[in-house]
Formats: sequence, C-alpha cells, structure tokens
Amino acid sequence: MQPDKPQRHFLPAAFDNRGIRILLVGCGGNGAQMLMGLASLDTALRAISSRSLTVTAVDDDIVTEANLGRQPFYRCDLGNSKARTLTERINLAHGLGWKAVHGRAPDAVDTEGTDILITCVDTASARRALGAALSDGRVVPTYWMDLGNRASDGQYLIGCPCRPKGNVKARLPTVLEAFPELADETLAEDDAPSCSVAEALERQSLFVNRVLASHALALLFDLLGRGSIGHAGAFINLASGQAVPIPLPRGD
Repeated sequence: MQPDKPQRHFLPAAFDNRGIRILLVGCGGNGAQMLMGLASLDTALRAISSRSLTVTAVDDDIVTEANLGRQPFYRCDLGNSKARTLTERINLAHGLGWKAVHGRAPDAVDTEGTDILITCVDTASARRALGAALSDGRVVPTYWMDLGNRASDGQYLIGCPCRPKGNVKARLPTVLEAFPELADETLAEDDAPSCSVAEALERQSLFVNRVLASHALALLFDLLGRGSIGHAGAFINLASGQAVPIPLPRGD
C-alpha cells in the first residue's frame, strides 16, 4: 500500500511575473507586526523572484500609551494614526510607495482589485462585515488570511473566498467557514481598550503578536516565494510551547 502523498496547495499561475496587491486590515497587535514583516517579505521576493508586494494598510485607530512595548510604536507616535505612522516609516526605510487609509474597513476601502486580504481585527463582527463585503463583490481576492489571538495563544489561517464558477474542490476554507462560531451574533465580544502598558500586558502576552505574525509571514513566504504550502495555518500556544498546524482540505 502506497503511503498518502503529502497535501500541497500551489500558488496560481496568475501570480507569476507581477506585483501582488495586499490589503491589510488592522494595524494593532497582529497587524502592526504583519505590516513590518511584509516589508521584509517584499525585499525577499524581489531578490528571489519576479514578484513584489504593493500594500494598503487600513485602520481607524490612533497610537495610545497602552500600545507602547507590545506594538512597534514609540512615544513620539502617540496620538497619530497607526496605519499612516507605520506605512510612512516603511516607505521611508525601504523606498516604497505603500498606501495607508485611516478608516474602518470595509467602508473606508474597496476590496476589489486585491490579491490577498489579511485581516488582523479584534472582533467576530468585523470579520463578518468583511466577509459580507467579499460576498457582495464582483471581484474577490484570491486569498484571505486571518490572524486572531487571546492572552497567550492564537491562530492564523489562509483561505480562498468563494468565486463564481470557481474550483470548489481546490478552494481553501476561509476563517468564517473554518470557525463557524464566528457567525453567531449573540456571542459577547471583548474589544475594550487597555488604558496602560501594564493593563495591556495583563490582557495579552508581550510577544504573542510577534510570534503569531512570524508564523503567518513564514506561510506567506512559502506560498509566494516557494510556490506552495503544506498546511493552511496553525494554532499557536505560547504557554505550552505548542504549534499545531491546520491541515489542508483533502483533495486539494
């Protein structure tokens, strides 16, 4: 009996020899780390392939005292737009022309024309709103990557939003499909802001966002830089030191 071949998901040929358009929603704990890491990913892709990244970052929040330490902001950033602050810093450092939108998605930005949507939002309602915007769109992103975390654990997942007449068998489930409990509008949500650095560290581990983003970025590098991935995401637990991959759907 032949052993099962390892499952792989391959990057569509349409991604060859062109820039890749990324819409990053959320520039807080996970989103800020993702945005900084996407700059490194862009540098790597330019060095090893014909691909590059064009990123638009969206967030309606400003930098507060509680963000210092756990997020890549400094005291001089207090009161400034998170999306604009980080994007301007990256553009200056890397000579890029990435865009920032100070507003709330999906109302503040159009998802059409995006190749990869990355969501780093705090609530299930925000994910539902974005999912609804994708279902209403005429042109949807090829991929939707979502990151979420609690105090010392979290998960990341990359999926493929539904496309009219698309190949259903080859499609990776999105976060709303993989975690159907997110569709339950009766569940209470905890998105209350922290008032200080100490309070923020009581609510979330200092490095949980950095670890989660690093794993998600590594998956993106395999997909965009190497051309395929062997898993769709993972559950990460800093307290136990475990990382459990989320398998690809059978038949991909």
